[in-house]
Amino acid sequence: MISLAYPWILLLVLLPLVFVRSNRKSEPVDAPVIPVGHWLSDMPGVTTQGQSVPRWRQFLILAGWLCLILSLARPQYVGEEIQMPVTGRDLMLVVDISPSMDEQDMVFQGQSINRLQAVKRVLDDFIDQREGDRLGLILFGTEPYVQAPLTFDRDTVRTLLFEAGLGMAGRATAIGDAIGLSVKRLRERPQDQRVVILLTDGANTAGEVSPEKATEIAQAAGVRLYTIGIGADSMIQRGFLGSRRINPSRDLDEALLTQMAEQTGGQYFRARSLPELEMIYDSINQLEPIEQDGQFYRPVTELYAWPAGATAMIWLLLMFLRLRSSQPRRDQTPEAGHG
Repeated sequence: MISLAYPWILLLVLLPLVFVRSNRKSEPVDAPVIPVGHWLSDMPGVTTQGQSVPRWRQFLILAGWLCLILSLARPQYVGEEIQMPVTGRDLMLVVDISPSMDEQDMVFQGQSINRLQAVKRVLDDFIDQREGDRLGLILFGTEPYVQAPLTFDRDTVRTLLFEAGLGMAGRATAIGDAIGLSVKRLRERPQDQRVVILLTDGANTAGEVSPEKATEIAQAAGVRLYTIGIGADSMIQRGFLGSRRINPSRDLDEALLTQMAEQTGGQYFRARSLPELEMIYDSINQLEPIEQDGQFYRPVTELYAWPAGATAMIWLLLMFLRLRSSQPRRDQTPEAGHG
């Protein structure tokens, strides 16, 4: 559908008629009358003296004027309605990358992988499903840092997650500081949409803010915490003296993670395997659904360049014709006299 952004500008099309009428009243009767008016006398190809302007040149002047007015009215092509993805949540992913996440107690396609690799695989699908959400990524170890601020660009968040390496943030685990930083980043967002998903395999061993204090701050800011404890309950460890069964998640502080989630209106999950981790993120998708409120927009393509270009071409043509007509004609060679 073609529309005009400023349709009232089309009234300027009548402006030449005002000048024509005023000129007819002020000039002598026998004076030549230019249909477009003396106000265009400086245009190339227009003159008020001597013989009248040829009709084809008057037509070009008028066409240029109409194209100029049309370009000023800003014609646009308005496309069909497209539904906008509306953000349902401002969701901050907080991932532990301390060296303990290198424990290879997860299994994928029959092969052992470490915990961070498992998190990356599952979060890849989770990020892909959160179309319309603002997603952010915080990585933490001894200190937390923002790997990706809140953004609609899910591909960037996914890329930055896969670039995360073990031990990049230190060898300890500062859960309290990580939660405090995530709350700081979410504080300016709508209160009913602030969500943090914390994934860790250990207990708080570093940081300036205790997890209990960070949870109080999150509760006061209206941030819901979903905490995930990752790690198998048992695995076979082989050594020089034989094999023995150990608990690779013995350092996981489940009581703390449960308290943090319940205090803020969230939920604690236990991921002992890759399928369990996948089910946890599916559950979070159900607990924090994406809200689509039916907003639409129409894509707009600007078309003013076409009439503006036509105006420029007509002006250049008139200028060329004027320069050509102003060149002196060559005198014809006089005929030789008779002897």
